Amino acid sequence: MDYVSALVPPVVMAAFFIGLIVTIVKSQGGANKAKEDAAVDAAIARAEAVRQAPRPGSTA
Repeated sequence: MDYVSALVPPVVMAAFFIGLIVTIVKSQGGANKAKEDAAVDAAIARAEAVRQAPRPGSTA
């Protein structure tokens, strides 16, 4: 019976990992893909604008 208790944790972790991967793959694309892409593009644009904006008091 020791072999069963030794195999249960890896099997359970593997099952949860497979479930996680399946969920991630299924959530890619779909009806909300354009909205998600637009949100990411807007966040990147804001980050670049903040990075490129001159800081008050800088000599450059």
